Amino acid sequence: MTSPFTSVIERASRAVNVRPGEGRAAVCGFGFFFCLFTGYFMLRPIRETLGIAAGVDKLQWLFTATFLVMLAAVPCFGWLARRTPRTRFVTWAYGFFAATLVVFAAVFQAAPDNVWGARAFYVWISVFNLFVVSVAWSLMADVFRTSQAKRLFAFISAGASTGGLLGPVLGGVLAGPLGAAGLVLLSAALLAATLPLKSWLMGWRARAGAGQPESDATQAPRRDEDPSRPIGGGIVAGATRTFKSPLLLGVSAFVVLLATASTFLYMEQARLVAHAFTTPTQRIQVFSALDFTVQLLSLLTQLFLTGRLAQRLGVTFLLTVVPLAICAGFLVLAAWPVFGVLAVVMVLRRVGEYALVRPGREMIFTTVSAEDKYKAKNFIDTVVYRAGDAASAWVKTAVDALGHSAAIVALVGAAGAGLWAICGYLLGRATDARQAAAAGAGTGGGDETRTGTGPATLR
Repeated sequence: MTSPFTSVIERASRAVNVRPGEGRAAVCGFGFFFCLFTGYFMLRPIRETLGIAAGVDKLQWLFTATFLVMLAAVPCFGWLARRTPRTRFVTWAYGFFAATLVVFAAVFQAAPDNVWGARAFYVWISVFNLFVVSVAWSLMADVFRTSQAKRLFAFISAGASTGGLLGPVLGGVLAGPLGAAGLVLLSAALLAATLPLKSWLMGWRARAGAGQPESDATQAPRRDEDPSRPIGGGIVAGATRTFKSPLLLGVSAFVVLLATASTFLYMEQARLVAHAFTTPTQRIQVFSALDFTVQLLSLLTQLFLTGRLAQRLGVTFLLTVVPLAICAGFLVLAAWPVFGVLAVVMVLRRVGEYALVRPGREMIFTTVSAEDKYKAKNFIDTVVYRAGDAASAWVKTAVDALGHSAAIVALVGAAGAGLWAICGYLLGRATDARQAAAAGAGTGGGDETRTGTGPATLR
């Protein structure tokens, strides 16, 4: 007789589309992102407040500095990937970032009001968040196959939303007793807590590939490189491989247009918040409330909608619907350029990115080589993204300097979002076709013979 507890587990597994043998891996991935994002979202309101404190009219300089630091970091990342086995790569990368957080904690403890320390923290956290998240998704694309990704990535990314819900709450509660230095140390500890989970996931990957009971018998054998070996390639291979691949160039264009829409909204948010709320405490509360709302809505969407939408409508839907919605949002903002409207559009953009765009974009990388999973993907997620940030920040500054109204800025943003939607549609169609071809050929594409046309069919 089935116990009530077992029945609950089975119903929960069906609700999030987890199949037998995948449960522990899915929960482990969920926990990985939970720890990562809880730590980051404790720090995010502090970063946003420091950005405003440095001057809204100086944000483009912080964006440019972030891009330059990111550009300098890429060869270091490539060197590490060239020499370090994939089984230990995440450990070294996350260990380095945890150590830098400890250094910033010491700086905040010794000189809490140092303006250059604050600016350096803003830039470094903007580098940190893209690198650690990119590496995390590289790991997931390495561990899970394409068919598993379509079902499980939404649940796994829900760990990020859950951490995003808890992080601002912990930051608000602990800011008083711990201060900025204590919060940064706690974030470093949570980053370190992901490493045992990484080790378990890589072990599960090896067991599944070897045909142990936890593997999916319908999956074809893995064709990618041995994870006990270094990824190899040159230290700038991420850039060269990206520029040689039409698929990766398409992803790059998509990311630049995403960054453009995000930056326009972000800088308008900073301007309107600076006018509407006069004290740092009020601004932290506003940013925390926005973060909480975004993560709650993202969590609900990820748990109950994203996986099913990916299976039934394909990656094309995930990469197109959000840009279209943001284009419409910019048009509404052009008519009513007030904080309330911007807050709704900002929440819509972030929920759409976390719950639909990001899982859809990561599904692309389940079909590429290990070098592209780690190096090219990281180059796109960091340098290309921050280049889009920096360029669009200066475009926004130029539009503002010409004396144009917020309505004109919103119309420019709407045009960019329209191009983003077109790029998403073309990239999604190519990806769905690529995944369908891989599944039909039995080359590791998974157990779905149809992607984007209906429910999965076991082969």
